Amino acid sequence: MKYRTMGKLGIQTSAFGLGCMRFNGAASGDSVIDEQKAISLIRKAIDGGVTYLDTAYVYLNKTSETVLGKALRDGYRDKVTIATKMPFEAVYDRASMEALLKEELEKLQTDHIDFYLMHGINREKWEGFKAIGAPAFFDDMKKAGRIRYKCFSFHGPYDQFEYILNDWDWDMVQIQYNFMDINNQAGTRGLELAGGKGIPVVIMEGLLGGRLAKAPDNVQALYDAFPVKRSAVEWAFRWLCNHPEVSVVLSGCNEKEQIEENLRIFDTVAPGIMGAEELKLMDDVRAAYLSRTKIGCTGCRYCMPCPNGVNIPGVFSAWNQVSLYNTDPKTDWGFSQIKRNDHGADKCIACGACEAACPQHLNIIDGLQRAWGELNAD
Repeated sequence: MKYRTMGKLGIQTSAFGLGCMRFNGAASGDSVIDEQKAISLIRKAIDGGVTYLDTAYVYLNKTSETVLGKALRDGYRDKVTIATKMPFEAVYDRASMEALLKEELEKLQTDHIDFYLMHGINREKWEGFKAIGAPAFFDDMKKAGRIRYKCFSFHGPYDQFEYILNDWDWDMVQIQYNFMDINNQAGTRGLELAGGKGIPVVIMEGLLGGRLAKAPDNVQALYDAFPVKRSAVEWAFRWLCNHPEVSVVLSGCNEKEQIEENLRIFDTVAPGIMGAEELKLMDDVRAAYLSRTKIGCTGCRYCMPCPNGVNIPGVFSAWNQVSLYNTDPKTDWGFSQIKRNDHGADKCIACGACEAACPQHLNIIDGLQRAWGELNAD
């Protein structure tokens, strides 16, 4: 496992950070998470050298922190740093922030949180956090030792990222970034802005919700033609770790084989590792993906549940899958399940709740109409 220094903080961290948002559900279907399997995966990652674990209050129907806390028993807590988050929607004054932090500490079975993030903020939410006294609260909790570093995660346009980053003395920032998102959200400019200020950057959605993990044929042809053979996942993570501003790349794993593969990959990467030919390859891969991608949905599910029962990320996933891999919608299992369960885009009444919640700022209503039309075309 390669380790990196986290900017001005000066602390060491594993380049691979385990994301705790995408664990599988229990086989019985009675729980949103298979606890024993998740605990086994978390400990396998730590035993392999992972020191950074990322969760949030809202992940997996508010169960992720609890399971992580159980996994960190038996001395594992002392081996890692924990990042978790305060959602703006869950707090409204000092007392509610204190209650939320207390609940999170209890779930995580720890007396402090290493990286405490204001969750998914944009400029509006940042102003809201300031209005209820969150900056003073974070400062006080840092002095009290209940949190170590004050941070934020971000989904939004670059100008808002620049404003928020420059508006307070942040210790760390978490952004969505991958070789497809160089000009989206904070993008490369945001990464370099934070890095220039010595603020460590943690990367989420490095595989764009898994869409970059399996290469469509036009992308695979580019990978196959390159002299050095690597998997699509390795190319994506290698590209991210090439950036010196990146401290940690988060990856959610559902199987032990994924943990093992990530441990192998992150033992081979370093800043500046990619030469001109490799960087040119990734530019070509980006163009190939863009030629077939219908919509930039990462499957984060912030838009869910839809009040009218539409499986929004499911519809978009099927739409992208069919386009990327040139398959017949009738043979797509996800699309067939959506129709069978009556969760199709034909249920959409254009209420707009999804668009207000989408961190990618997608035109969901229009996208659903177009997706449903194409997927059901004769």
